[in-house]
Amino acid sequence: MKFFHLSDLHIGLKLINRELGEDQRFILQQIVDLAEAERPDAVVIAGDVYDKAVPSAEAVEIFDGFISRLAEALPECEILVISGNHDSAARMNLYRSVLQRQKIHMIGLPPRRPEEHIERVTLRDEYGDVHFYLLPFVRPSMVREIVGTDARGNSLSYDEAVHRLIEREEIDENARNVLVSHQFYLPVGADASAVERADSEIRTVGDIDEVHADILERFDYAALGHIHRPMRVGDDAHRYCGTPLACSVSEAGQEKGIVLVEMGRKGDVRTKVLPLVPLRQVRVLRGTAEELLPCTCEDYVTVILTDTTDLEILDVLDRLRAAFPNLLEVRREGVRGVEYGKEYAPEQEKDIYELCTDFLGELDNAEQAVLRDVINTVKEAR
Repeated sequence: MKFFHLSDLHIGLKLINRELGEDQRFILQQIVDLAEAERPDAVVIAGDVYDKAVPSAEAVEIFDGFISRLAEALPECEILVISGNHDSAARMNLYRSVLQRQKIHMIGLPPRRPEEHIERVTLRDEYGDVHFYLLPFVRPSMVREIVGTDARGNSLSYDEAVHRLIEREEIDENARNVLVSHQFYLPVGADASAVERADSEIRTVGDIDEVHADILERFDYAALGHIHRPMRVGDDAHRYCGTPLACSVSEAGQEKGIVLVEMGRKGDVRTKVLPLVPLRQVRVLRGTAEELLPCTCEDYVTVILTDTTDLEILDVLDRLRAAFPNLLEVRREGVRGVEYGKEYAPEQEKDIYELCTDFLGELDNAEQAVLRDVINTVKEAR
């Protein structure tokens, strides 16, 4: 059994001030070309198809074109898609039963009633069945009718909710099982604050969305989405593939790709990263204006000026825009309060929670909990 693992397409995303429609079409066509070359039995997309819950018409058109070309190139291939935290679960769930008859499994909503279960798609090869469990992004409030509440009647933690949701499934341990999921799975023994995250990811205050990765051990492979850089959660068979395109300047220089998974007999899982080459790289250039101006290129560029003397900044900006047609922003290093093209550099920004506590003053534990809940609710609703 051979399948592709990709995630976090974020179609419709803007990179600071740049539309990425052309870049996303380019990289999605590259994935179609790789699929034609490798002939996988399935293509798995582990959430965050779109960047916004209500995507633009262009974003929908881009995704529609991608799926259409994929289905045309590989008519026998099963396409397995779940919703992520950026997607509208209800919209992704549209025409679910109709699409399944076309080998397209678009799963937007997790089970929400006791009689419902995680959507399972079973494929067969010469070694028997491979069960794909398709679990969209889960908020504890969505599944409380199934997993219950705590002693006070409140929703469970993300960790408890996801564990209970998976544990209620009757998983055949003798068969080969694959989990497709979009959550923040934390490697066993790791600290959430130590996990490198991209600026483009939505993070909850206090990392309340973390889920302990021990639950993944029930599966032969875990195709995960949510983290924007490639990351293993234990071993090669339980991993995040990362975004196919850089979604923020913090991903500059990061090698992107999709994971090709080949499953033989039970216990035989091999993975290989198929590199993706973008139409334009994301680059950060640091130096004086005179050093950088000759380095002209078509890539998406953040310029960090290290000049210590005064600059005729309007003239410099014009010259930089001419040298770098896809200039994202210009920053001044070591010059307090000066930056051009973007309000604040990401490393200078304060966390939203910190800004609120600075404004509100000293808060007790209960007030801090309320503030975290409000901020996380607003972030999820964006």
